[in-house]
Amino acid sequence: MSAANLPRTEANVLRAHEGAVLAARFNANGEYCLSCGKDRTIRLWNPHRGLHIKTYKSHGREVRDVHVTLDNSKLCSCGGDRQVFYWDVATGRVIRKFRGHDSEVNAVKFNEYASVVASAGYDRSVRAWDCRSHSTEPIQIIDTFSDSVMSICLTKTEIIAGSVDGTFRTFDIRIGREISDDLGQPVNCISLSNDGNCVLASCLDSTLRLLDRSTGELLQEYKGHTCKSFKMDCCLTNTDAHVTGGSEDGYIYFWDLVDANVVSRFRAHSSVVTSVSYHPKDDCMISASVDGTIGVWKA
Repeated sequence: MSAANLPRTEANVLRAHEGAVLAARFNANGEYCLSCGKDRTIRLWNPHRGLHIKTYKSHGREVRDVHVTLDNSKLCSCGGDRQVFYWDVATGRVIRKFRGHDSEVNAVKFNEYASVVASAGYDRSVRAWDCRSHSTEPIQIIDTFSDSVMSICLTKTEIIAGSVDGTFRTFDIRIGREISDDLGQPVNCISLSNDGNCVLASCLDSTLRLLDRSTGELLQEYKGHTCKSFKMDCCLTNTDAHVTGGSEDGYIYFWDLVDANVVSRFRAHSSVVTSVSYHPKDDCMISASVDGTIGVWKA
């Protein structure tokens, strides 16, 4: 994909949140998206038509992250009320509340089979919860981090988490092995390349770092944006040709994956860009901001 095909034209602005939007995520096929924020709500949208479909309310404090299953039937969320919520998408009902974190929960993800939810907390732990049992106790607790765990990714056999302690750690669930890679700077977001071979880490020194998962080797660094005090997402485009992320000045950046040049940057919001999510198939992305809006961008 050439840089000319990167999304930067505003197709829609989604407005319904009162206050900062902390995350916005496409669903698996990119037809819908979910957002969450300071107003304690989760919202379901059709971003391509600019339609607000449903609001989910039950959290007692801000909602920091949300994730939906591959079949779009369930979602999980977390936030400042220290709980992980497991929802039925169609009815808007909370099926279960997982309690166990001692502090705010920063991130949640389903595994591929939607049988387990993993959560990352301010209490320096990652916890895994079984969606199929009626137990509200975690089935696994990983507490080897020395600071807040900000971000989490799951593969079929691994939990990968990034922490303010400067590490991202990979836990092989089958054999109980942990591998730690030290980046030397607080990590506030991690995401996987689409081929699963690399991890992209956003660090609080205004640098994105791309690492080889098998060796831990630093492959590239991406700079130009500002990221010093906010949790901000980063991701790769659906072809793995470019890296994208937000900036505290309201800009969105695109970098060439290989040579790390900034190939596109544009003012997307009037305040911090907290979240970016790239469409799984098309040249389209959504961004969320402290300014309370979600931008829908097309090529």
